[in-house]
Amino acid sequence: MWYSGIMIVSFGNKLAKEIWEKNSAKAVPKELWIRSKALLTIMHNTSTIDDLKIKGQPPNIRLHKLKGDRKDEWSVTIQLPWAITFKFKNGEFSEVKIENYHKG
Repeated sequence: MWYSGIMIVSFGNKLAKEIWEKNSAKAVPKELWIRSKALLTIMHNTSTIDDLKIKGQPPNIRLHKLKGDRKDEWSVTIQLPWAITFKFKNGEFSEVKIENYHKG
């Protein structure tokens, strides 16, 4: 299938894939499922990474680049401490994960 524009091309963990495909995941609190799916859908349908700042509905996604050994990754907040982390290269979102990367 051919897509024009940006899209999610790969998932980095089972959790993100379950939310995307099944709209639920046992490892994430139920109240975060809808927001997680909404953010993944925005990512899948956006044209540039900067559009996440504009299309970032629901609000307060806190789009930012990670640092250190994860400097090639980005993060958007679902609800602290949960976030969607991903790599963005050549117009594609890859290794998309839902995680609490703040825990030690």
